[in-house]
Amino acid sequence: MPLGATTYYFTSLDDLSQAALAYAARSAAESLRAWRRSLRAGDDVADTMAALTEEYLADRGRALTETELYLAAVRRPELRPLARTWFDGLVGLLSEYADPAAAKAAVFLIDGALLRALSDQQPLDTAGLATALRAVLRPAP
Repeated sequence: MPLGATTYYFTSLDDLSQAALAYAARSAAESLRAWRRSLRAGDDVADTMAALTEEYLADRGRALTETELYLAAVRRPELRPLARTWFDGLVGLLSEYADPAAAKAAVFLIDGALLRALSDQQPLDTAGLATALRAVLRPAP
């Protein structure tokens, strides 16, 4: 995007970052709705989640950009509510299949696997992720 276009619509880099993160949060919410449908149609939660995570990483540019935007919330507290959209939404989704503590642990695993795949510039170890998810996910009471 040309600099002139960004300065026309955004008064500062902070405004641009906030708008980009808001867009990423809306995109994450849409993705989570699709993931909910996939989980309901799938037979195995761990395998389905690993496959969905792998599909997400197929658009590496998007995954990297969204990760960088979420990391911006480390230094900018006003971005934290938007940055939590993914984590909280995925915990809520997985809580339909496991107790809340297990769902939260599963999201920690998924986030870690995403960061590892992005930082190593390697494909996601879907079998390893599915095995790890299976180890932490317990049926909801």
